[in-house]
Amino acid sequence: MINKVAFYGAGNVGATAAHWLAGMEIADCVLFDIFGQVAAGKALDLYEAGPPIGFDARITGSNDPGIIEGADVIVVTAGVPRKKNPETGQFPSRDELVKINQDVTTQVAANIKQYAPNAIVIMVTNPLDAMCHVMLNETGFPRERVIGMAGALDTARYKTFIAKELGVSVDDVHGIVLGGHGDTMVPLPRHTSVAGIPLTELMPAERIEAIIQRTAKGGGEIVGLLGYSGYYAPAAGTAIMVESILKDKKRVLPCAIYTQGEYGYSDLFLGLPVVLGRNGLEKVIEMDLN
Repeated sequence: MINKVAFYGAGNVGATAAHWLAGMEIADCVLFDIFGQVAAGKALDLYEAGPPIGFDARITGSNDPGIIEGADVIVVTAGVPRKKNPETGQFPSRDELVKINQDVTTQVAANIKQYAPNAIVIMVTNPLDAMCHVMLNETGFPRERVIGMAGALDTARYKTFIAKELGVSVDDVHGIVLGGHGDTMVPLPRHTSVAGIPLTELMPAERIEAIIQRTAKGGGEIVGLLGYSGYYAPAAGTAIMVESILKDKKRVLPCAIYTQGEYGYSDLFLGLPVVLGRNGLEKVIEMDLN
């Protein structure tokens, strides 16, 4: 049976993630968006990219939520983005985003329950931890099927900055970022290596700390440059999560999951190393942290 991935929100992150996944040819992709024919237009544009790039995945779009019916995985990006108000010049506060996007996520959850009650949900909408809670509570899904995308993005930024600093390939940088998304994230230099060589042997402590600080502020750095949130890297982080689920690859990735005693925490969403497979969250890996 052909896999189906639905993107609830056809903005920059959703459409770009669909592009990555279409190129992998692991699923048919559907885009949903409430705004006019945006989803249909982007889907057609992506579909027409198949011949020159060489992929055969089917891509469709609609403003009817019924298009998500029967999806194996649903990526939720719907909501108000972190974007500067042109009148005030200010960015919305976290509390303002929570208030607005909670209502959006509640409606998204209702449609997912109706059309795709067996789907695995990957949340991307910010503030991530709060929106994951809303999705979990409103759908009543088990924690294995509501997972947040943040750690994959933060880890990608961490590895990028290390590779750039050392002048090495990102393929040889191995590390992980746990915790929350933003100032509460926890990069782990003691568990970071380059081709098996501990990072602490390759870089002085002050440079490592500078990279940690840049990683924590990575999203804000891009917002400051663009005036809105980045989307290539978030979409790529989302795509590798979907790939691990649909291919049952059992990849170990940092994801926001609902804790049940892991690392001494319960009843909150926290970025932890997990095994992602066909059932969604399949295992939480507990590391020895100092």
